[in-house]
Amino acid sequence: MKAKSRITLAALAGVPLIMVLGNSMLIPVLPQMKSALNISQFKVSLVITLFSVPAGLVIPLAGFLSDRINRKIIIVPSLLLYGLGGVVALIGILILNNSFMVIMAGRIMQGIGAAGTAPIAMALASDIFVSGERSKALGLMEASNAFGKVVSPILGSLVGLMAWYATFFVFPALCIPIALAVWFLVKDPSTNKKGQSVQEYLQSLKKIFKGKGFHLLSAFFAGSVALFTLFGTLFYLSDYLERKYGLEGVMKGLVLAIPVLAICSTSIITGIVTQRKSNNYKLLVVVGLVLLGISNFLIPFFIENTYIFIGALVFGGIGGGLVLTCLNTIITSTVNMEERGMITSLYGAVRFFGVAIGPPVFGLLMERNNLLTFGTPGSLALLAALLTFFAVKRKYYQNQAGTNEAQRKKETFSWKKWLLDTITLKNTAGRWVIKPALKRYKTKKINELNEMQSREWAGTNNEDIPTAEYAGAKSEK
Repeated sequence: MKAKSRITLAALAGVPLIMVLGNSMLIPVLPQMKSALNISQFKVSLVITLFSVPAGLVIPLAGFLSDRINRKIIIVPSLLLYGLGGVVALIGILILNNSFMVIMAGRIMQGIGAAGTAPIAMALASDIFVSGERSKALGLMEASNAFGKVVSPILGSLVGLMAWYATFFVFPALCIPIALAVWFLVKDPSTNKKGQSVQEYLQSLKKIFKGKGFHLLSAFFAGSVALFTLFGTLFYLSDYLERKYGLEGVMKGLVLAIPVLAICSTSIITGIVTQRKSNNYKLLVVVGLVLLGISNFLIPFFIENTYIFIGALVFGGIGGGLVLTCLNTIITSTVNMEERGMITSLYGAVRFFGVAIGPPVFGLLMERNNLLTFGTPGSLALLAALLTFFAVKRKYYQNQAGTNEAQRKKETFSWKKWLLDTITLKNTAGRWVIKPALKRYKTKKINELNEMQSREWAGTNNEDIPTAEYAGAKSEK
């Protein structure tokens, strides 16, 4: 990957990192917020809900606009709106005397802003990078997302030591430089050159789902199950660490970071490996889901052994890293540039849904028993593996995602160069067609000369008959 491409990727990788901070960084300070604002547990939960729900609702619209207009024109204002939401929340806290309504208004603004960030950045990365570079780029972006999950609870705990509301300062402090980096360092090739009408655009989406609907929906299901399982098990681990060991704050954040770090490192490695040996995405998704399912089935039997418990979560994290990284490439490579924003946005909405339902569903299951708590996501993961194996088709994504030397040559094809290479026997057509034809022509001429020579020297001794070459030379004289 060239230096310019690395700079582009670094700017884009900052976008999913920012999106992940929206909820995860606030979780450690929610108890302090509840006490400072003197609100109920339900109201403090709205800090998370009123971010996730608007994001999930607006994501499809953001994807539609990114396909119709331009991806950067969606990403950059979304980042600025995200940061502005943090400023509005601070105004509600510092100037309007802890106004809960204003704080929630700021969170809604942040959720709307988040809708136009990571899914659209993923689509833009798929537009810019092709072939093996695409899988590496998307792997690094998924790793950036996972890295955000690793550092956000730790960062939230550390910033919260100054004041519980200090976390809201982080959003504008990070959103503004990343927005500037995307605007000035990323070149957007995604302008819709066809100028589709809304009706034509919707018809093309309908055609995609008519032909590839089962393929895409199975991939969506696999991604949502992976995130539902990962966030649900982390929610359980958080409660487990506090209940059994009394861990809170930064120490609990460090332990929670262990399985998420497995996701992050696996995403990076998977992106690099699939860059060199592509078209194994489906297999890796199936393997990842099986790992995720088996790790959850093992947990209930070793729940009292903390080391095995966390080790199983690490294996699940490795499986999750395989699944999420490869699904990014499968989904973005299934569709053309003109529809990619909407499809990745729908996938982003599904991911939000998986993250959102993980903790509450695990919370309900925890009241029953551990086997039900972990057997349910384990079964869903194995079901997703079966669906992926049978429903996800390599032919739908390999043309855009596979090793692409032939595609790159086709994109820079020149008839003049091809004709010159053919005449000079430098390409396949020259070596397989022209060269054998010349060889046959030469053999035919030699045979004709030999036949002429035989007729001319008929009746003489064989020793006196000159070679075909000599006869040819004689005839020239």
